[in-house]
Amino acid sequence: MLPRMEGDDWLRTEFGALLKELREERGFSQAQLALECELDQTFVSLLERGRRQPTLTTLFALCDGLRVEPDAVVAKLARIRKRRG
Repeated sequence: MLPRMEGDDWLRTEFGALLKELREERGFSQAQLALECELDQTFVSLLERGRRQPTLTTLFALCDGLRVEPDAVVAKLARIRKRRG
């Protein structure tokens, strides 16, 4: 069993970094991704900077916009968590 992480700052930070990496790999600006996902560009920026966390609905919208499976994103975050543990 993995140890319980204190707080969720690490998750917001790692999700934000992953989101930015995926967005840049696909050549999208924050504004383009936001438009594709019907989100506000400011919200995408807040996500990337680790200031906000996505809901499941938002996670799926972002994954659709980035053309990546949500389970791949969650799996990558789970691997990061395991390394931190």
